[in-house]
Amino acid sequence: MKILVIGPSWVGDMVMSQSLYITLKKQHPEAKLHVMAPAWCCTLLERMPEVDRAIVMPLGHGEFRLSERFRLGRQLAKEGYDWAIVQPNSLKSALIPLFAGIKKRTGWKGESRYGLLNDLRSNRRDFPLMVERYNALAYPRSQMQSHQNIPELPWPALTVDGQNQQTALTAFGLNTARPVLSLCPGAEFGPAKRWPEQYYAEVAQQQIEQGRQVWIFGSAKDLPVAEAIRHYLPAHQQQYCHVLAGKTSLHQAIDLLALSAAVVSNDSGLMHIAAALQRPLVGVYGSTSPQYTPPLAEKVAVVHTDIECRPCFKRECPLGHLKCLKELPPQRVIDALTRLAS
Repeated sequence: MKILVIGPSWVGDMVMSQSLYITLKKQHPEAKLHVMAPAWCCTLLERMPEVDRAIVMPLGHGEFRLSERFRLGRQLAKEGYDWAIVQPNSLKSALIPLFAGIKKRTGWKGESRYGLLNDLRSNRRDFPLMVERYNALAYPRSQMQSHQNIPELPWPALTVDGQNQQTALTAFGLNTARPVLSLCPGAEFGPAKRWPEQYYAEVAQQQIEQGRQVWIFGSAKDLPVAEAIRHYLPAHQQQYCHVLAGKTSLHQAIDLLALSAAVVSNDSGLMHIAAALQRPLVGVYGSTSPQYTPPLAEKVAVVHTDIECRPCFKRECPLGHLKCLKELPPQRVIDALTRLAS
């Protein structure tokens, strides 16, 4: 059997997708599993032993380009896939498996994809977690009446490249003489997910006083926030704070995060990576909810406020006050780190 999965476009979603891939391989151990995803997600696929081949999706997020999708579909038709699973909910994401002539095409109804998918699932609300919705696609539709029918929900587990890890330590002048607290203060989704950098700095200061060092991860967009966190620290502590945001590749970030004694992160792709590395993790939630995309690991503490307007799932605060983040004090995170360490 050959299975083609059209994977998601976001890092966190791709990490959670591994649960589906693990299930597929358990059900069909001899099957070849190929996953099509944007190039930035293919880095993650290389850390998932269940995936036999990562196929780069050349179209950018949101691009329709029907003729290009037709060309890609006809190209993939040569692979002779038996089954396609479409994880995104968009109409356009279901076109390539159709053009590839794949007989069985599974996915959620999403944008009314009647005809594009012939194994269509419409009871998405019966699966409250995103990872449950992904996993349900591995099973027959008749069996998946609700999330309670899923026999097993495996957690993502990314592999670590030890050689790459040592090379990265040398490249960035790092060592693990002090236990590492990793901070992930960014969020691609928008500012309504970003806990204030001053709060991150208070946590960093307390942890450095306790004998830890701090590594700050993120994309190039997160570099100003990371630098601000370091700037807020007393001068004598700044030598123990290393800004890696915008400097590492995703491969390097994965392997360095794996060395963390603990991680504090907004609800972001890096949060899910840390969870998939089974690092003790404090997940900070603002406008979003752990009831939909929780970090999947054993040693996890989730912190959030309980104000009436959250979760709103907005990129920017519709009320303009960001109380869901500003009213979440650093001591809550410090206390969570203490509990995780015990």
